[in-house]
Amino acid sequence: MIKMIALDLDNTLLNSNKEISKRNEVILKQLHEQGIRVVLCTGRPINAIWPYIEQLGLTKPDDYTITFNGGLVINNTSREHLFELGMKKADLKPLFEYVNNEKIPLNVLDFERVYELNDYPGSIYRTVLKNIEFNNLAMHDLPETIYSKAVMAIEPAELSPIIAKLPADLKAHYHAVQSQPMIMEFLPKNLNKAVGLKALLDHFNEDFSNLMAFGDADNDLEMIEAAVQGIVMENGLPNVKAAATAITDTNDNDGVAKYCERYFATLL
Repeated sequence: MIKMIALDLDNTLLNSNKEISKRNEVILKQLHEQGIRVVLCTGRPINAIWPYIEQLGLTKPDDYTITFNGGLVINNTSREHLFELGMKKADLKPLFEYVNNEKIPLNVLDFERVYELNDYPGSIYRTVLKNIEFNNLAMHDLPETIYSKAVMAIEPAELSPIIAKLPADLKAHYHAVQSQPMIMEFLPKNLNKAVGLKALLDHFNEDFSNLMAFGDADNDLEMIEAAVQGIVMENGLPNVKAAATAITDTNDNDGVAKYCERYFATLL
């Protein structure tokens, strides 16, 4: 029995204008009111997606969000951390050495802010990520704290050749995923959205047999594979679609709502 719906944002729940359509909003609110947990799953911090949380009414005491691609499970109202998994500064050393050699812009995030490294300017992350503090500093000045991820945010035409030639040992050191055409993320090795979702399901004494997940990209793959209902958008990547239980319409054609309307017809 489905008790939780996990939703990726970009190119899944959000249309090309970065909006939740009225049809998607209405159906998810109805399901939420019927007691089904609606959980947004994103690489961003909660402040950056707060307007979407408010739009869907996900502000009850037991509403949670999966942020930092599974690295942080946070209560929407209390902001209590149910689960977190990150990296020490030393864990980022192989990536720092690589971007230093290749002169690639890099951003590093803890669970509260973005450190925009000024060693090699050119990151476009400020234009992508809103409602979060940005600190500009040099790589060697990064504080000793716990980091959620590191991000290359560059125009797609520049990022694609970088991704194509990433060394195998670097990819082996991190869970490296491209979350958007202009964003490459480097996460702790064994971290993905399914890890955060398992922590949340455990909290409610549930498991993946109670989960429906919607996604489109590589950073959604593990939760699509784990969920009893793993739904991928028609606009999703081929390898992610291959792991799906079902394919729904595109993010610009209310694919989430269309699938939910059919699947939960007796509830609505």
